[in-house]
Amino acid sequence: MAYLRNGRNVIRQIIKDTKIHSSDSDRMINPLLYACQGVRYRKLEVILTTSVEKLGKVGQTVKVAPGHFRNHLMPKLLAVPNIDKYAYLIKQQRKNCLLQEEEEEEEEVKVVSVSEEAKQREYQKAAKILDNARLVLRRSINLEKFRTRATKEDAIELKSPVTTEDLVAEVARQLCVHILPENVHLPSPLLTVGEYEVPLRLPKSIPLPAGKIQWTLNVKIRTA
Repeated sequence: MAYLRNGRNVIRQIIKDTKIHSSDSDRMINPLLYACQGVRYRKLEVILTTSVEKLGKVGQTVKVAPGHFRNHLMPKLLAVPNIDKYAYLIKQQRKNCLLQEEEEEEEEVKVVSVSEEAKQREYQKAAKILDNARLVLRRSINLEKFRTRATKEDAIELKSPVTTEDLVAEVARQLCVHILPENVHLPSPLLTVGEYEVPLRLPKSIPLPAGKIQWTLNVKIRTA
């Protein structure tokens, strides 16, 4: 590291002495300076799985710092690496969501006033999707507490808890079903890795399947 630091200083001094400038707005810098600065200045190309403020919209390919992707975007599944496998999955997911939106728009155009019976069918369809699906979330763990566990059977704590808002956002992203925070009964955030059955508060007019006493959402939290 000492050799690398000294080398950078020498190159910066050479550039300063030679005064290679074209204009105040467009300054020429020796390419060797970038070579010595290393990979920490390189940015990663990632695909956004959801719209992120000041970064881009869902499906867009953007460049971000490796640390920002590793510590913020990846743990919350806000973005994935720009490789063929993930690009195909994102494309299919957007295609399914667009098809569903187009179908909803066509129904709105054809039917001016939707009957209560039609609304109930839509609610029941959405409830069945939620009840049969499994929501998978990847989260970073608390490494300090993970290393100090007494036994391997102890729960693995998350670095940041999963809240009701996180579940609502993931339902919209993964299942293309839009629900409200009040539809999710989560008295306290989810703090550990594992599988959960989160109760749903849906209209009582939606009939429950045989053998069930309430609607639930299966949630699985895995390590990132």
